[in-house]
Amino acid sequence: MAKPEIDSVTGVETTGHEWDGIKELNKPLPKWWLWVLYASIIWSVAYWIAMPSWPLIADYTRGVLGYSQRTVVAKSLEDARAAQSRFLDRIAAADLAGIKADPELLQFSLAGGAAAFGDNCAPCHGRGAQGAIGYPNLNDDVWLWGGTLDDIHKTLNVGIRSGHPDTRDNAMPAFGRDQILEPAQISDVTDYVLSLSGGEANAEAAARGKEIFAEQCAACHGEDGKGNIELGSPNLTDGLWLYGGSRNEIADSIRNSRAGVMPAWEGRLSPETIKQLAVFVHSLGGGQ
Repeated sequence: MAKPEIDSVTGVETTGHEWDGIKELNKPLPKWWLWVLYASIIWSVAYWIAMPSWPLIADYTRGVLGYSQRTVVAKSLEDARAAQSRFLDRIAAADLAGIKADPELLQFSLAGGAAAFGDNCAPCHGRGAQGAIGYPNLNDDVWLWGGTLDDIHKTLNVGIRSGHPDTRDNAMPAFGRDQILEPAQISDVTDYVLSLSGGEANAEAAARGKEIFAEQCAACHGEDGKGNIELGSPNLTDGLWLYGGSRNEIADSIRNSRAGVMPAWEGRLSPETIKQLAVFVHSLGGGQ
């Protein structure tokens, strides 16, 4: 049986336990620490009684105080909506030009549009609207479907190839995959498209590609290759490329087509929010 003794070095009683010559001192926890522990236990019991804390099979205990964080959040949202209602009502009644002409509504719309953009658009277009391969940069002045306030507003509402009845949609043929053009013809058209924007191209191949372009591509991109906003066909002369402007990337676009999709926000976001988004996107620097 272990026999306690007084440690000669510290003067503290030992527990009588010893391992490899090391003796265990009998040093209880400080009184203040024990009182904090006891107070924490009492506090937790009081909290269980006063506050919602116990999960049940289909519900939870409400607690004596009946406090609910959900109620607090709901009230905060209700107060926020009430504070914003005077602006939102005016936005609902105003057209886009009227919103831009009203400094107060414009400031409110830019703030609300920025928030809505961050929540709904940034995953594709980037936090700074800088875009990426396949996702347009909204800071420049290149717009497939038009960059006026009304054009942007319509695009937001109906989307692009979104399934909305009025969606913006125009399909580019997959000239290679659908065997419309031979590989050699696709190569020639690639040289011609490169030449339109001043890229490095074979002159003889580009001359052959020009004839093919006139037959197959000019209907949408125009004889001069400058595109058509009504059809969503890009300008091929500006050197700005949504899917990349290298020879291989352009050839791949001709061969397999491109068909990006943007969701229709009508029905997902309120009409007032969509108006704010249109104003915000238009303000980024590329609006027409």
